[in-house]
Amino acid sequence: MIPACLPPLEPTRPKVLPPSNACDTHAHVFGPAARFPYADDRSYTPPDAPLAKYLAMLDAVGFDRGVLVQGSAHGRDNSAMLDALARQPDRLRGVAVADETVTAETLRRWNDLGVRGLRFNHFFRDGQLHYRGGVPLSAAETLAPVMAELGWHLQLWIDVKDLPETIPVLKAIGLPVVIDHMGRTDARAGTQTDGFRSLLRAVGEGWCWAKLSGAHRISQNAPDYLDARPFHEVLVAANPERLVWGGDWPHPRVEGEMPDAGHLLELFQLWTPDKATQQRILVANPAKLYGFQN
Repeated sequence: MIPACLPPLEPTRPKVLPPSNACDTHAHVFGPAARFPYADDRSYTPPDAPLAKYLAMLDAVGFDRGVLVQGSAHGRDNSAMLDALARQPDRLRGVAVADETVTAETLRRWNDLGVRGLRFNHFFRDGQLHYRGGVPLSAAETLAPVMAELGWHLQLWIDVKDLPETIPVLKAIGLPVVIDHMGRTDARAGTQTDGFRSLLRAVGEGWCWAKLSGAHRISQNAPDYLDARPFHEVLVAANPERLVWGGDWPHPRVEGEMPDAGHLLELFQLWTPDKATQQRILVANPAKLYGFQN
């Protein structure tokens, strides 16, 4: 039985809108299934969340730009995401999923459409990859030369408890690395674990980026996720030049209450009170990482 996900909430309008050219760097488009079928071997079934609904969310929350990350419900068929990029070439960029069999010609064509990285799955539960349809990190070693040629990064879905032993592999691959959802730890573990401290060092050293996203994934204390705030704050203190923000719309497979995309932005503003730092994380950093033209 493949579990079905709840639909996203209608986002509230933030009391203070983000600055011009702000970018939400983590969202997904799903379907419509009649045009872009979901993978048979998937871990969840999302509600259709097509481009029009995604753009409406961006408009409601106040983002001029967005980054679509290939969701595992579509497996390695990036068609829905690529179609969205083709329709919104100035506003959107993408992070795709592909294994060792993809050709360099295909990756170059995706680059022309706005893809700027590949996502790999190194998130284990009970000794197995938690999400079916993802590509293991081992494939990055084969794909790294073309990714480097294109100036792409490696996005990694990982629980930071596994990061210390993975860092030598990542450094050997030699690409810029982006870690999803503040390392997808459990907020109850605190910020002093070996895994999370290794993420702080990597971000501080500058070769690794982190997404200030997924407060609703590391914390069960909706809607304000107070126990996620320390993770956010120490990452900002470590190196604000290697951070981007994302809302994770439409919040697939959330374990708990569905978050409100507008409220998540308000939490970012509350947890990052310095306006210059907000500008860097929401505008300058994503422009650099994803190749937006200012």
